[in-house]
Amino acid sequence: MLAHMQIAFLGLGRMGIGMSRNLLRAGHSISVYNRSREKAEPLAAEGARVCDSPAGACRDAEVIMTMVADDPAVEAIVFGPNGIASAMKPGAIHVSHSTISVALARKLTAEHAQRNQAYLSVPVFGRPEHAEAKQLVVLAAGPGELIDRCRPLLDAIGRATFVVGAEPWQANVAKLCGNFMIIGMIEAFGEAYATLRKAGVAPQAFLDPMNTLLGSPILALYGRIVAEERFDPAGFALKLGLKDVRLALAAAEECAAPMPLASLVHDHLLAALAQGQGEMDWSSMTQVVARNAGLKAKS
Repeated sequence: MLAHMQIAFLGLGRMGIGMSRNLLRAGHSISVYNRSREKAEPLAAEGARVCDSPAGACRDAEVIMTMVADDPAVEAIVFGPNGIASAMKPGAIHVSHSTISVALARKLTAEHAQRNQAYLSVPVFGRPEHAEAKQLVVLAAGPGELIDRCRPLLDAIGRATFVVGAEPWQANVAKLCGNFMIIGMIEAFGEAYATLRKAGVAPQAFLDPMNTLLGSPILALYGRIVAEERFDPAGFALKLGLKDVRLALAAAEECAAPMPLASLVHDHLLAALAQGQGEMDWSSMTQVVARNAGLKAKS
């Protein structure tokens, strides 16, 4: 394994900025690009080279890491004007951290292969504070030798890496199902808290024994956020959560695997979006459940 690598990192939102910092702290050389350049400038003082285009960032890179919001954003940064596909050198690896569709992951695999480039899907679990603290949980899928080459980078951004398949798109299915599990837990909190509030039981008084019984960091985090109705600023925007559940349902349909709970959660997220909650945290979906129970949000 190489201790030092030449990296391009594209997409410096609330997740990407923390991931990039940890790569710099691990001693890697990084060129960065973000559509809004001002988000990239702080990294220049930390040793990154700020570039004006995706192509400019990745021309000399061994590994190009992308962390953008959705399928259209990935397609634009890869195949658009000055995109990375036209500029990556032969043998370079594109590592996509975005939560994207299975179809796009397959397209990226094929298109990069035609150009004598490599591709891995490596989505991550965690919120911005986890990205900053190197506490992400990393999923990877693709050829084993490529994962091994990128292992120092994955170790630099997360606390644990799990290989879930030999085909890149399999990591995207795993990430979508993982996000479904989390939003399913949030749905359960919303339903339980609505009943508890109407019964005169404080949600926090219920959360403490649940943490003892079922304790996990993610359960404690979202249980507290929903109990306190602390949905701004968003750690993960509801509109992106809705996108992920749509993609999970599409993957399930391809596999002929019904996901009735995902269908219910989709409708609750869609209702929340219709009521102006798209930029709030995705856990604000529980306000839909509360309203259905005749409860009002905290003032």
